[in-house]
Amino acid sequence: MKKIELEIVALSHSITQTHSYAVVLGEVNGLRRLPIVIGGFEAQAIAVALERMQPSRPLTHDLMKNFMLAFNVDLHEIVINDLQEGIFYSKLLCSSDNDTVEIDSRTSDALALAVRFGCPIYTYEHILESAGILMEDDEEKKTKEEVTVTGGNEGNADLKTLSIEELQALLNEVLEQEDYMRAIAIRDELSNRKK
Repeated sequence: MKKIELEIVALSHSITQTHSYAVVLGEVNGLRRLPIVIGGFEAQAIAVALERMQPSRPLTHDLMKNFMLAFNVDLHEIVINDLQEGIFYSKLLCSSDNDTVEIDSRTSDALALAVRFGCPIYTYEHILESAGILMEDDEEKKTKEEVTVTGGNEGNADLKTLSIEELQALLNEVLEQEDYMRAIAIRDELSNRKK
């Protein structure tokens, strides 16, 4: 089967499930999108890597990457290879000096590792056919090469009422608490004010 390359185009609160997030994968050089519902911790792990944040302590996926690198294991690609009853299944294609293996993985964990290793993400046509969404061409232009990471809209309105000094203090506080999704929203508000 021919593999279709995907890229992360958005990460936001899920509109279908409370306390969940959706990572949206877009077909490279195509108009289809593949939304996948993931948990909050996994969304945070992906957001931290996308935003190139440096947590004070390594997150689980950082630990996994460090472990793999320490033993000369490289992650070449991830493949979202199955969809059963609304659950996506993925494989990691890894190699060491003497072997190449496929390792079963939750899709959210595979995506968090793919972002850290900078490796490609693939799926198959039958998965895009059954779970993908076709975007209109003008919507595609708006999101092309633009990754949106949001912590949801709740709480963002109150950020607009804070001064730059208060925002900076709040940013430091949430970073200490390792609330990286909230930190991204605060950082974005600070960036908007500087424009």
